[in-house]
Amino acid sequence: MKRKGIAVLAILLLVAVFLPGCSKGDGNLTKVQLNEVAHSMFYAPQYAAIELGYFKDEGLDVKLVNGLGADKTMTAVLSGDADIGFMGPEATIYVYNEGKEDYVVNFAQLTQRAGNFLVTRDKNEDFTWDNIKGKTVIGGRAGGMPEMVFEYILKKNGIDPKTDLNLVQNIDFGLTAQAFAAGNGDYTIEFEPAATALEKEGTGKVAASLGVESGKVPYTVYSAKKSYIDKHPEVIQKFTNAIQKGLDYVNSHKPEEIAKTIQPQFKETDPDTLTAIVKRYYDQQTWKENTVLKEDNFTLLQDILEDGGVISTRAPYDKLVTTVYAEKAK
Repeated sequence: MKRKGIAVLAILLLVAVFLPGCSKGDGNLTKVQLNEVAHSMFYAPQYAAIELGYFKDEGLDVKLVNGLGADKTMTAVLSGDADIGFMGPEATIYVYNEGKEDYVVNFAQLTQRAGNFLVTRDKNEDFTWDNIKGKTVIGGRAGGMPEMVFEYILKKNGIDPKTDLNLVQNIDFGLTAQAFAAGNGDYTIEFEPAATALEKEGTGKVAASLGVESGKVPYTVYSAKKSYIDKHPEVIQKFTNAIQKGLDYVNSHKPEEIAKTIQPQFKETDPDTLTAIVKRYYDQQTWKENTVLKEDNFTLLQDILEDGGVISTRAPYDKLVTTVYAEKAK
């Protein structure tokens, strides 16, 4: 009996060692799978929250996965491969309008401006929006936030995106910079660090910031299925608290300090380049002061989508947005 007891104890100890979340150093952290639309300095507050331990302070072990596009991020959320998605809120409107019963709800906003840039091949160009007429532009996926905001800007400048230029939209997200470097297009729409990389290699130069040109729009938000939020409200609150701390950090520190903090997320980028990119986002007031997604901003988003012809029915704010967790996190 004594030997049997020792054997059972040994088995229990082995099980304890290999159980997820029970290894030394992990403590009792709750695992959260976060799928981000892209990995970019544009999302500096999120990476600050990771590197400064804000998620761990809230009791969360966040695993970050690059979805490479809002459509793929949304698929991961709907399938359950991701607990939380970080993407443009337009994706949640499309899902809701499809009639999904367990639709996806936006609970925290991070960025308030577009984070991409128009890069021109002509390094000597004195750019005005009229220059784009008759040219070929590598754009984004139809219906995606980057593309919709770009078209919104074109229309503000009296340019018809359907007739006044040739928009290329069949290149995969993440491959547009390579296509431009290979000689495709007169212009391309790029996030950082791709925009600066094209400048450094002499392929082109940044002609305009879409974030500046568009004004404030609800560009990227955190979302989760309604069922997940209902089942795990404490996780959503803790996650939002950490993101708010990340926002507080970037809004109270200099670009040099922010760049140093998030450097581990961008090991392939040299410190001077990283600082320059962060400063570019910092100077145009990219990040919100809090995570509340307001109704007027959600209305502006649907104005852009409706004007772009990608929605004919508007989704209700009170269904697709909850501010409960953001208000508590302030």
